[in-house]
Amino acid sequence: MINRNHVMKVLQFTIPVPHNKSVIVERVSLPHHYPYLHRHKEIQLTWIRNGEGTLIVGNNVHDFCAGDVFLIGANLPHVFKSSSEYFERNSGRQIEALNLFFNLDETLLALFSMPEMKQALTFFQQFKPGFKVPYSILDKVTDTMIELDNSSGPDQIIQFFNLIGHFTAAKCKFNMLSTQNKLPDITENEGIRISRIYNYVMQHYHQTIGLEDVAGIACMTPGSFCRYFKKHTGHTFVEFLNEVRINEACKKLIAHKFESINNIAYKCGFLSITNFNRVFKSLMGITPKHYVDSYNNNIFNVNMKSSFRRLPDFTDVRKSRVLVS
Repeated sequence: MINRNHVMKVLQFTIPVPHNKSVIVERVSLPHHYPYLHRHKEIQLTWIRNGEGTLIVGNNVHDFCAGDVFLIGANLPHVFKSSSEYFERNSGRQIEALNLFFNLDETLLALFSMPEMKQALTFFQQFKPGFKVPYSILDKVTDTMIELDNSSGPDQIIQFFNLIGHFTAAKCKFNMLSTQNKLPDITENEGIRISRIYNYVMQHYHQTIGLEDVAGIACMTPGSFCRYFKKHTGHTFVEFLNEVRINEACKKLIAHKFESINNIAYKCGFLSITNFNRVFKSLMGITPKHYVDSYNNNIFNVNMKSSFRRLPDFTDVRKSRVLVS
């Protein structure tokens, strides 16, 4: 098992690698995901088999739900933040995930130095910020992850080759998870402090949040907090708050609960529908109504204007899938 309590100076997990393993497989079944911002030197491939919430990776925010698969680059700060319902006492909820960890610079260095692996190495170098696995290859990837989990010895490496082959042979577009894959080093105290800020925002995004509120969480003055947050996350607190709120609004808009756009705007913390529409279009490149219409028609093909958030892929796992248990 991976030691979730062993944290280095930069809040970096140490993934123990057995002598007979080059690819680490971790099955996760817990009340909620690990709630703190962290990173590790291994590339991580995560299949969300049950659960939903928000993924913060690098300087970007994404929602996740059952069926999603994400590849997270080495040393990229990230946290899978489970929805607030998973933290309620006696909720009975459970998250399930299958994680793969592999290190191209150490345990797999010799393998990826081979001429035959040049294409694969180039692929991973190109996508250091990570990506969400496109729907068109999702079944192949998850099936191979299961085969890899169930195999051992040389057979496991063969399945790893197959997994890489699905990525390098894919003709679909891979959208990067983060627009910034190099952020300042995060000390242990800073990682915990930023995680507290993230957690506070996730729990209170639907309410009015002032700079004084979050600065108090960080034990700073508002001015110092603004500089600190920008330095360690790559964007301002207002940008982050707006991104979280719009991300939640997007989920509500396509939840088919027949809520009005105005009602969703207020539920996500916007005091003005005019401001909501302005921020939504600024981040998404389209209006909320167009967003809903495009999703319903499954013809979404608009590039996001924002430099720090990418549009969801509506040809993705919003379609029904039967997950292998």
